[in-house]
Amino acid sequence: MRRREFLTVVGSAAVAFPMAARAQKAGKPPTIGVLGPNAPSWSALTASFAERLSQLGWIDGRTIAIEYRWSEGRPERVAEIAVEFVRQKVDAIVTYGGAVATLKQATTSIPIVFAIAGDPLGSSLVASLSRPGGNVTGLSLQEAEIAGKRLELLREVVPWLRRIAVVFDVGYRASVVENSQVQAASRAFGLEAVPYEVRQAEDIELVFDAFKGKVDALYLVQNALMTAKRTTIIALALDARLPMIVDGAEFPRAGALMSYGPSFPALFARAAEYVDKILRGTKPGELPVEQPTKFDLVINLKTAKALGLVIPDKLLALADDVVE
Repeated sequence: MRRREFLTVVGSAAVAFPMAARAQKAGKPPTIGVLGPNAPSWSALTASFAERLSQLGWIDGRTIAIEYRWSEGRPERVAEIAVEFVRQKVDAIVTYGGAVATLKQATTSIPIVFAIAGDPLGSSLVASLSRPGGNVTGLSLQEAEIAGKRLELLREVVPWLRRIAVVFDVGYRASVVENSQVQAASRAFGLEAVPYEVRQAEDIELVFDAFKGKVDALYLVQNALMTAKRTTIIALALDARLPMIVDGAEFPRAGALMSYGPSFPALFARAAEYVDKILRGTKPGELPVEQPTKFDLVINLKTAKALGLVIPDKLLALADDVVE
């Protein structure tokens, strides 16, 4: 896998404050609460997070305690976990953008680090990217042109592409924004992008039934709900013989055709560095939100063959990972 520069700091550097973490003051290891969609989809990401923490001297079970909780894509579960973390008095919470609003309602004092968030400023997770303010900061996935890049890659693999289904969670603002970007990019390419809204897990099979046999490919807008239902979505796409492109690399590694997006493990390693700074006294609101500049292309060659697709050599040469 080629390694490219991937993050750039937006705004000025954070200022460290000479205060110790609350748990360290109490003579016990700090506790970090990690809230994700589900364990299988986040296993590689949490491994990257824990590994980087260890490199910084925070070893799970020795100098730090990490508590993992999973929402399974259900908002009510996020609220339950938020209450639990507040009750436990964890020293920081690491999560995804869709959970932040609920966590902010539960606590204004515990630092919250979003390892991935689609539109942190537009979703009002932070006051600004350079100085987030409050108790929240983290890593943004936002990149204005990325929808067009995904469509361009998909057209390389599916040259007859004319009509594409766009499946997104209408209750998540960043997903709605990305759908708009896909619509605009599709028009520029002379494609028809048909939006299919999902509000809950039960809608996923219904939308597949609605567009099965009517589109040439699928653009999946990823968020916690889609991640939690990854196995179901991939199975439905394969059954419908639909080439699918998505954000996260875990999808093609689990059987989807391809993904193009920020390197999630790298983002989680960077989130560990945020936690390290916070535990050593930096205020989260003064840690600038960072945006990605490193993007990974992952292609599942086995799935391509099953779908009767030929991946151009130039695309294989560009891929950061080819699943065979």
